[in-house]
Amino acid sequence: MAKGTATSKPRPPPSISGESSMKFVAPEQAPEQAEIIRNTPFWPDVELSEFRSVMRTDGTVTQPRLKQVALSAISEVNAELYEFRRRQQMLGYASLAEVPAEQLDGKSERIQHYFNAVYCWARAMLNERYQDYDATASGVKRGEELAEASGDLWRDARWAISRVQDAPHCTVELI
Repeated sequence: MAKGTATSKPRPPPSISGESSMKFVAPEQAPEQAEIIRNTPFWPDVELSEFRSVMRTDGTVTQPRLKQVALSAISEVNAELYEFRRRQQMLGYASLAEVPAEQLDGKSERIQHYFNAVYCWARAMLNERYQDYDATASGVKRGEELAEASGDLWRDARWAISRVQDAPHCTVELI
C-alpha cells in the first residue's frame, strides 16, 4: 500500500459491554383488554382503557393499581355528588343519562363532566404517589412538575363536579 492512500475496510461497530453501558427501559405498553368498572345504578360505568387513553397513562401504572385508584376516584366523586344524585332521583331520574342536559358530540354534558371529574381525580392521585420514586436531580424536577400538574388536576376535578350540578366554579362571600 502506498504512503498516503487509505483503503476502505469496513470497521465493526464498537462493542459495548460491561457495567459502564447505559440501559434504556421503555415503559410497558398499556394492557389491551378492556376492563369496565361497574358503577352504582345512577352513575355511568368507567372503562379503564378510556381513562388510559384520555389521561395518557402508559403501562408503568399496572392494571391493578389503575383499578384501585379509579375505584377510589369514583367513590370520592360519587360522594361529592351525593346530594345532587338524591335530588335527581327524587325528581324521577333513575340515572345521570336521564337528567336533562345539553348534548356535545351526541353525549350528555353532565356525563362528560362526570368522567372528567373521575379521570382528573384518579390522575391526581397517581401523580401524587408516583412523584417520589426517583431521587436524582431529574427525578426531583419531574416530581415538581407532577406536583404542579396535580394541583391543576384537583382544580379540574372540582370544576367538573360543579358542572355536573350546574353549580358555579366557586362561591364568593363578603366578610
